[in-house]
Formats: sequence, structure tokens, C-alpha cells
Amino acid sequence: MPFGIKDCKRMEVVPGTAFMADQDDLPPEYADIPRDQLKHGTGRYKDVILVPQPSDDPNDPLNWPQWRKELILFIVGLSAAVVGAYGPMLSPGFLDIAHDLNISVDVLAQSTAWLILTIGLGLFITNPLAKLFGRRPVYLLAIVIMFATSVWSAAVTEYGSFLGSRVVAGIGMAPYEVLVQCTIGDMYFVHERATRIAAWNLFLLTGISGGALVAGYIIEKDGYRWTFGVCAIFFGVLMLAVFFLVPETAYRRNAVAVVPASDQEEGREGGSVRKMKIGHEHHDVVDKEAGSAESPVVPKKHTYWQSLRVFTGRYSHAPGWKPFVRPVVMLFYPAVFWGFLVYGTVLTWIVVFSVVNGVIFVSPPYNFTVSQTGLISLSPFVMTIIGELVSGPLNDWICVYLTKKNKGIYEPEFRLPLMIVSLVFGVVGFFGFGATVEYKTHWLGPVLCFGFANVSLVFSATCVFGYVVDSYKEHNEEAFVAINARNLLTFGLTYFVNSWLEQQGPLIVFSILGSLFVFVTALTIPLWIYGKKCRSFTGRNEWLQRFMNDDH
Repeated sequence: MPFGIKDCKRMEVVPGTAFMADQDDLPPEYADIPRDQLKHGTGRYKDVILVPQPSDDPNDPLNWPQWRKELILFIVGLSAAVVGAYGPMLSPGFLDIAHDLNISVDVLAQSTAWLILTIGLGLFITNPLAKLFGRRPVYLLAIVIMFATSVWSAAVTEYGSFLGSRVVAGIGMAPYEVLVQCTIGDMYFVHERATRIAAWNLFLLTGISGGALVAGYIIEKDGYRWTFGVCAIFFGVLMLAVFFLVPETAYRRNAVAVVPASDQEEGREGGSVRKMKIGHEHHDVVDKEAGSAESPVVPKKHTYWQSLRVFTGRYSHAPGWKPFVRPVVMLFYPAVFWGFLVYGTVLTWIVVFSVVNGVIFVSPPYNFTVSQTGLISLSPFVMTIIGELVSGPLNDWICVYLTKKNKGIYEPEFRLPLMIVSLVFGVVGFFGFGATVEYKTHWLGPVLCFGFANVSLVFSATCVFGYVVDSYKEHNEEAFVAINARNLLTFGLTYFVNSWLEQQGPLIVFSILGSLFVFVTALTIPLWIYGKKCRSFTGRNEWLQRFMNDDH
């Protein structure tokens, strides 16, 4: 296997590995694939075989017009942006809000921690429900909860009610941390996904940074309650958009496979029969001499009003408890555990910035006002946009390039090279922020480092989610829930970080955080080398296959 990736000799088709390109120098085992039976991309991707292969059903999300896919992604992405803003938007006014609610800054920071904990626990409920009953009902329930809690939070007058509204909001926020990636996997092909994951990440991260940017002015001029009022307006509009323009994207797929197994059998008429499969799935048997398997009946295209149905049936017939336990099992998959460590570490450290900025920059030597503290987020806002415009397309380009170099065989590990960029920006961001604040440099130093840390998150998220989507397509929901269990880590750190900062100072705190970041990022190296063997191991483990795939 080229590029240092260890090949697997114990499994014919490793989950995630796919045949994507028409080339003349294919290995012998792929040379006689009936290409005319495989669907290809268009334009500059006309030589790329589509993975997964779309069905002939016009209701298959893979077959929807491109404008419809992009509109759905825009709506759920914008919803994720407002959800992203909802959590940290109060950070510029921490001192003023704590005074208004008659509590300490530590107690107010703990309310953010409880919000994060609720998100983490909510993931284990809402996303298994999406696996069972589809994305649409969960999207609708979540956006209704966000609208209601925004109105509630705008009317609070005492801390108990404020905390209650934040905790309930965590349930509504949870799906938008995971389901958008699953929706991308529903609608887009492998060679399109990194760009769309980058787009989702752009929405989410600019929401996080842009929310604080705008909220600083709102808090200073109209009070913090109006930040929730603005969110209520956004969620009210988005609630209508989700209902009328976001149909169900989950699909009961019996796709044509694109990766051949090597075993051939003799057909009854003497024709050669080749079984084909992708990852865990086994699909139609194709007679090469006859041309194709028997064609299924193509359903009629749904009308617009049919597409508005909230419940479209059950998408998993596994026992009701299994979807709720499977995310825990997924943490034992090496690729998922790596994603949990990398994404969890980087995003948790970014949340730490939002918690401590409202304390650091309103104090000497900076003495920022609330609105000026909000302006700090302009740095990650701009850098995140630039990072997302680069990371997604670059990741897709690297995948297509390495696939061609690999004689048309795609490996999910091709998503990982950009972790080098994440490492560089993360080192500068985390270590630099601690040093510049400790030695009281010009405010431009820590503000730029804050932006660099966010760029690190941009590139790591593109790599993590692209890798997991491609490695375990059938278990995206469970994998993303497992990865986003990082909220439990975030809860623990945000609960005491201000006290830790006060005791040991920013240099020690952010040097420790930076060192942990370097360690987990370095784990990408063994994953690159042994990732395919790990995917083979989980694909061959009989107990895992029965538990994760039985009745889906």
C-alpha cells in the first residue's frame, strides 16, 4: 500500500475503502469491473465513480437537484450558526450579567457548563431518535425548543429561571451538533463531502465567534436579555424554513455497490457472477454476461406536499434500546476515539477562550468595554471564514489526487494530511495566547492567537468528520454522538477554568492545554499508518457486526 498506509490481507473489502476513478492502470482485481453499470460525476468529476452509487428512485436524496441540496444545507447550516451563537454569546458581558443576576462570575460560567453538559447528554437521546424515525422530526423538535427557550430567556429576572432556560435549550442545541453532518452524508457523494462539511463548520464557527461579536453591542446598548430576543426572531423564521423547505433526507438505501469482491461464482447459464459491496453492505448480484441484475420498480416522485410529512416511517428496525447504546460502543472504534480526542480537545479549548475572555480583557492592562470585548471575536470570525474557504475544497482535492495516485482506490485516510495545518495553527494559537496575556503584550497579540486557534479547529473538524463519514457511513449518527460526547469534557473544564486561571495564570494554563493538543494531534500519525487495519478489525469482528448492523 502506498503513502505508508498498512494494507490489510485478512479482508477483501475494508469498510470505507472505495473504487472511485476510471484509470488504465487499475490493479488486476479491479480491471474487469463493468464500468457502464456504474454512475459517474459530472463536469470536472466526470471520471469519478459516484460513491455511494445513487439508486434510480427520484426520491433518493442523492438524486435531488443540486440547488435543492444546497438550500437544505443552507437552512440547517444557518440554524446551526444561531445555535452556535446561543451558547457563548453572553461571554463579553459576563461581569454585567453576573451583577444583574446577583451572582458571581464563577457561578455564571457554571451555567454555561451546565448548558454544555445538557447538550452532551441530549445527544444520546435526540440522535438515536433521528436514527429510528428520520432527521426531519428531530430538526423540527429542536428548532421549536430553541425558539421557546429564547423567549423564556429573554423574560427571566432571576438566576434559577435563567439556569433552567439554559439547561432546556441544551436539548434543542444537541441535534445541530451532529445531524447536519449526517444530512451531508445523506445528500452528497464522497468527493463532495469535505467542502460541505467545511460549509457547515463555517456556519457553526462563525456563529460562535460572530454571535459574541454582535452580542457585545447588544448587551452594552440594550441589555443581555435582548440577545435572546434576537435569537428568538431568528429561530422563529428558521422554524418556518425548516418546516417548509427541509424534507426528510434519511433514505432506506439498497445502493448499487462500487467495490468488487474477488470471489466469483458460476451462474446457472454459465455466466460469471460477481458480488459487489461497499463497506459493511452487501448489494445486488450482477451478471456480467447478461448485463445487469433485474431492475427494481422505480417509485413515483413525491409531491411537494408529500415531502412536508413530519413522520415518514421507521428507518431502523433494531430493538429500541440498541440505537441508544451504539454510540457508546462506537467509542471503542479507533477512528471514532481518535475523532473524540482531537475534536473534543480543540473545541473544548476554544470554548475556554469564550469563558475567560470576558474576564481577561475587561481587566488591566486592556480594560475593554463590553462591546470592545465582543470585537475580539472579529479575529476568529474572519480567520474562520478564510480557513473554511480553503480547508474543504483543499481536502476534497487532496482526496481526489491521492485516489488517482493510488490507482483509483480511495482510502478515508486521505482526509488526514491537513491535520498538519491544524497542528501548526493550534501551537501558535494556544501557546501564543497564554504567553501574550501573561506578559501583557499589545492586545493584538492575544486576539490574533485566538483567531489562529479557531483556524486550527476549522482544519481538524474538516479532517475528523470527513474521515468518520467515509469510514462508517452506516453509523454516522452513532459515531458523531460518540465524538460529541466531548461535551462532557467541555463541561468539566469550563466549570472550574476561571478558578484555575486565577490560581496559576494564563501562561501555565494555556501551555498545558497546548501540550495536550499537540499530543492528541500526533495520534494522527499512527492512525494514518494503521487506520485501514483498524477499519478491517472492526469490519471483521463478528460481535460488533451483529450488534451494529442487526436490523440496522
